[in-house]
Amino acid sequence: MTSTHVTGGGRRRTRHTRARILEAARQELGRDPDSSLTDIAEAAGVVRRTVYDHFAGRPALIEGLAADAAEALRRALAGVAAPDPDAVTAMARFVLALWPVGDRYRMLLRLAPQGLGAERANEILSPARDMATAIIERGQQQGVFRTGVPPAPLSRALERLLLALLECVNTGTLNDDGTRTATAALIAVGADGRLAVARVQGLGRMEPVGA
Repeated sequence: MTSTHVTGGGRRRTRHTRARILEAARQELGRDPDSSLTDIAEAAGVVRRTVYDHFAGRPALIEGLAADAAEALRRALAGVAAPDPDAVTAMARFVLALWPVGDRYRMLLRLAPQGLGAERANEILSPARDMATAIIERGQQQGVFRTGVPPAPLSRALERLLLALLECVNTGTLNDDGTRTATAALIAVGADGRLAVARVQGLGRMEPVGA
């Protein structure tokens, strides 16, 4: 009994330490993408050796952040898994639900070229791309979104817009809680501007899933 209890406690401490390191990495890399493992260890309140006990190096640490982001994205998508039949409302809910995830892990945008690679980034974003494409297709069928571009390419264009707005938050040129981005997303896919503003204001800012 005692051995099992100690083992369980040790596992909890290990998980807690790992989470503390990842949180420190998220904050430090958001502040400075070139932050060293020593910087991250100090911010986490551990020695550098402890970081290596959990992550083999910087790439493994970035992958840990990516895995956390992917899980947070899955939880957010689960919250809008049964989208509103009205495509305008569905797209607004989609963007508002994803914004807190993108805001929390936006430092990965700066790290992706050197740390994640295109294949891993595509893997993480694929579920969101599929849902956005489905919503756009429904909106085109309903006559509320533009039809000059097929759903899949329009979804990718929307993704680039959302990532660009997140990067603007990174650089301090945009301050947003998600509502401005949701409105911009609706207008980008062809929704009437006044309808977009009204629908987003009506929904308000959704709480992060799992918060």
